[in-house]
Amino acid sequence: MVFGYARVSKGEEQDTRIQETALHAAGVDRTFTERASGGRWDRPQLHRLLDQLRPDDVVVVWKLDRLSRSLKALLQLMERIAHAGAGFRSLTEAIDTTTPAGRMLMQMVGSFAEFERAMIRERTRAGLVAARARGRVGGRRPKLSPQQHAAIVDMVHPGRQSQADAARLFRVHPATVSRLLTAHRPPAQTRSAEHV
Repeated sequence: MVFGYARVSKGEEQDTRIQETALHAAGVDRTFTERASGGRWDRPQLHRLLDQLRPDDVVVVWKLDRLSRSLKALLQLMERIAHAGAGFRSLTEAIDTTTPAGRMLMQMVGSFAEFERAMIRERTRAGLVAARARGRVGGRRPKLSPQQHAAIVDMVHPGRQSQADAARLFRVHPATVSRLLTAHRPPAQTRSAEHV
């Protein structure tokens, strides 16, 4: 079977007639049409098409951006089509993965995308190393300052306030106070707790 997929974004005044005419002329047996953003993954008609794919079927679109606006999502869709044993054709860009040249082109696109992802990971790692060298640590900003840590310990350890009261006062979860107190438990208290 040759399946067509036609899509226009929500809110666009255009309709899918131009796409459907081109798909029909390309020999499509059945067309799935959708009005949805190309950036969304939850497109029911696209998933219906993908679920029906069998080996030697072909998916045809008028333009690549009708299938997806994101290169990453496009490559994921292409992998799913290939995994089903089906081919893919884009009429405007003249891509046809049922031919050796078309398969090679998509492999090259995939390689460039993987190279770009690797470069982003490398730049991120280099940025983190440089930030650590300047004394900056990644991750979430601490909820409490060192002064607040000391105030909570001074409040709770002598028994003047409960852990729950300290959590309410500093607007943090009681578990945060509990972890803080465990980390700041006086050595004598830790030893006596071990002997109990």
